[in-house]
Amino acid sequence: MRVRVVLAALVLLAASYAALSERWPWPRAAVRAPARPPTALPPRLIETSDTLRRGETIGALFGRHRVSGIDLGRLDSSLELDPRRLRPGLVFSFDRGPSDSLPSRVRVRSAPDRIITFERVANGWRAAAEPVRWTPEVARIEGAIDNSLYEALDQEVGDSTLGGGDRVRLAWDLADVYAWEVDFTRDIQPGDSFQVLFERLIGPDGEVRFGRILASDLSIGGKRLTAFRFDSAGRGAMYDAAGSSLRRAFLRAPVEFRRISSDFAHARFHPILGRWRKHEGTDYAANPGTPVMAAGDGVVLRAGRAGGYGNLIEVRHRSGITTRYGHLQRFARGVHAGSRVTQGETIAYVGSTGLATGPHLHYEFRVGGVARDARRVELGSGEPVPVSLRPAFERERRQLDALLHPSAAFPILAQRAN
Repeated sequence: MRVRVVLAALVLLAASYAALSERWPWPRAAVRAPARPPTALPPRLIETSDTLRRGETIGALFGRHRVSGIDLGRLDSSLELDPRRLRPGLVFSFDRGPSDSLPSRVRVRSAPDRIITFERVANGWRAAAEPVRWTPEVARIEGAIDNSLYEALDQEVGDSTLGGGDRVRLAWDLADVYAWEVDFTRDIQPGDSFQVLFERLIGPDGEVRFGRILASDLSIGGKRLTAFRFDSAGRGAMYDAAGSSLRRAFLRAPVEFRRISSDFAHARFHPILGRWRKHEGTDYAANPGTPVMAAGDGVVLRAGRAGGYGNLIEVRHRSGITTRYGHLQRFARGVHAGSRVTQGETIAYVGSTGLATGPHLHYEFRVGGVARDARRVELGSGEPVPVSLRPAFERERRQLDALLHPSAAFPILAQRAN
């Protein structure tokens, strides 16, 4: 009987304790979990960089670092890494562990926005591509053009904003914007000026490169020329303030030239033939190997040797227009009779073949078989922004114009949303 009473009292006490614990939790002794062994950090890789030298094969470069078994010729085409087109100066990184004698990872920046990584696996190597994320920033510059456009831009843009090579790109891209409006070799006058709004790209490691021109304003010979970038029909193009495209059917000059060595004229004294001869084109002096662009969309009539022209390409365009490109060093890959070309596409490279005393491009513009001065013909008006996109164009134009012509001091760099 006493045992039953004691058991009942213990049961009541346990129930009361449980109920009190739910309302007012009692402090309990901490229960120490069993200690876990510390997580071992992966060993830090040792990186060695090497550069592909001029005339060197990729196999020789890999051999210096005892890397074998990577067959670039059998890579997935989506990786876009052709060993036959790897340029000298390409930097490869070889990573290995502290205790490893051979690299376990190879990386190469195959393009500005792409890194190819090779990882050593049990049965060889695994290749993958990863994108490089670039953050866009907007920069605005302005200044006077006293001599050339490049010299003016080079003076206003410091190395901290753009490197020397990118400053050249900026100058050429700006010249391309106004290629149909301005002859930068003859139209520049003292007192001319420029304002440019452009995009520069910042890489994850702080690398800086030129992106694209967003808007610009030139004052040339008292004439004001404004341009705004707008994405129309799935691609970006430059338009004037009224929404008309600055692109014309033909380029004024199909090559980046140093100077015009012989203008279009009825007759000139030929330096090789030693006699007066009708000159039916324009000669653009340029370094050997300078890319030659198609002046307009068309079909190649011929691409081969043609007497005094040397290596010649002739392109047929609409409305009975043909263009000729002579004294070429070589033709671009895939360019032959019957192939289609688009405006601005590289079709050949400057040379001095045929009756030429030095490297230059001989360019002819013919209408109905009659030679015309390519820098004097009417190139037509630009296509306007489609009616359905006019409201979007006006919004973009106002935003760019406010940055291009600020009412107050504008910081040299500003973040631009994608």
